[in-house]
Amino acid sequence: MLLELSDSVHKFIERSEWTFAKSYAETWPHEYIVMEKVDNKLFLELANHIDKFGHAERFYQKSVTYFHYDGYAYWHIDNIINRCKLESTYEERLKNGTLPETKK
Repeated sequence: MLLELSDSVHKFIERSEWTFAKSYAETWPHEYIVMEKVDNKLFLELANHIDKFGHAERFYQKSVTYFHYDGYAYWHIDNIINRCKLESTYEERLKNGTLPETKK
């Protein structure tokens, strides 16, 4: 089973202009790309790779499929692919006691 990305998808990740999610800067810092603003074929290839070779991790009570690659965790929701540094995932922050405070 091939877990590594194809050269074209690797280059797609490197060359894409990832947008920092400003509204989550204080709680869940991450970046994203939107399908309509990038090469659709490569976007779908990356999304499919995440689904096929990723693994389930928790985000609070929700199960999300993440693919770890080159220091980042990647996941997608509909037409958006997100990524965060591995140390910023829920599981790592839970383990390290660095989850953001919840509002009451």
